[in-house]
Amino acid sequence: MSKLNKDILFLIFEELREDSKSLFSCLMVNRLWCETAIPILWRNPWCYNGINYSNKISLFIIISQYLFDDIKEFITNQEIQLPSNLSLLFDYFSYCRSININIIKEIISIGSDLNYNQFNMQQKFYSLFMKKCLELKYFDMRSIKHQIFQFPEAMVRFELLCELKCDTSIDPFYFYGLSQFCQYLQRLTIVNVDIKPNHGIIKLIEVQKNLKYFQWDDDFDDGYFTDNDPYEKVLLALEKKAESLNCLRLFAQYVENYEHTLLQEVLPKFYNIKILIIDGYHFFNEEKLETLKMQAYHELEILNIEGNRLDVISSIIENSGANLKKILFEPYNIEYEYDEFNENSLYFIHKIYENCPLIEYLSIAFSPTKAHFVELEKLLEGCKNLKSLLIVILDDDGTYSLNNGEELLRVLIRSMPTNLKEIRFCRKFKFSLENLEEFLEEWKGRHALSMFTTGNDIDDDCTKLINEYKREGVIEKFENLAYVDFIGYIANICFG
Repeated sequence: MSKLNKDILFLIFEELREDSKSLFSCLMVNRLWCETAIPILWRNPWCYNGINYSNKISLFIIISQYLFDDIKEFITNQEIQLPSNLSLLFDYFSYCRSININIIKEIISIGSDLNYNQFNMQQKFYSLFMKKCLELKYFDMRSIKHQIFQFPEAMVRFELLCELKCDTSIDPFYFYGLSQFCQYLQRLTIVNVDIKPNHGIIKLIEVQKNLKYFQWDDDFDDGYFTDNDPYEKVLLALEKKAESLNCLRLFAQYVENYEHTLLQEVLPKFYNIKILIIDGYHFFNEEKLETLKMQAYHELEILNIEGNRLDVISSIIENSGANLKKILFEPYNIEYEYDEFNENSLYFIHKIYENCPLIEYLSIAFSPTKAHFVELEKLLEGCKNLKSLLIVILDDDGTYSLNNGEELLRVLIRSMPTNLKEIRFCRKFKFSLENLEEFLEEWKGRHALSMFTTGNDIDDDCTKLINEYKREGVIEKFENLAYVDFIGYIANICFG
């Protein structure tokens, strides 16, 4: 491996770009590996999970070494602790393509406990960064306090920006300044911390010329109420970007006291959408559900609508299913109409195997009737690309069934897709050891299986059986997860 040329190493390290631990190990092999890995590590050095940046002294040392002598003297006079002079082996900032305001705050706080000192050092850092970072692509500006946009180099740097993450607490004037030269964003993520509209953000959306990905996440305390649609101005601005937009992700908290939401009128305009993720059932009042059922998105690949009815989701699948690869929702978080659930769940299964030949990841909820198991078998036989299946079986009254696990395993034995490698059993399923062993025996010779459950009691005999099949390589992973971890995979799959 140490003999590989630089081009091959670069391609390998590119595949590891989000795996900081592996890349850090590569630095220690030899100089060639180090020289190849450093530009990849420093492309976005603020993004690695598991790193406590507030204790990352090595990053603080690198930042401090970039400061000019007069700035160093100023900082020393302000009683900021700086390491002794070191010569840098690389021009690290020249590789950097990103700024993360909060992470940089954490790193610079290592030098001083005084807010004034930290603020001044941050300002000097951004001034220097604007000079050194020749190709800025990603900017997380949440909680920004610095007038970065007034630096002489700002216009050139932000013209090239591809991805921006911000929040609504930021002064609108920051967005007005940014919108003058930042008009080619491809990805925009907004964290909404206040129901009051931020008109600067509206302006920023309006000036975009190639926006492909839009994400809105409400993050304010429960209990806010308004008589108006708090998303209206954002959606009106977004509507004008329908031609370029291919991903729409909305997470909206419950807001009461308005009778109409604009989303139902705007959604049909996003005809090029490939990823549609909506979490917020109050977006759709009863009168407008029929409109939602009529939506057709012929490019749609990922569908995740939480807090809605199976018949609504089924209708979207029927109109848009040919390219769908992921249909995900929390199966016990959909709206259950007890009298209609039997019919709707049958309709849902049928529409999947009838319209979604490419489906790979699927959430499914159904009643434990013979007709449902027959339809499930047709789905498994017809959807050859299925890789991951999340299942919950509910009785007509919405309660969780305890005694249908064995029938489910028999269906899986008879018709399991070749590519299936992950099954998630929601809530309580009961299998006899004999039935589970029969299923695992049938699984031999296929992909090693990952199985996840939540809310189950796994006894010693079951654990022993599972461990035996782990040793044989039939089971790759078996976990009985907490609810939040179990459901967290939906977000990971949607954005993976």
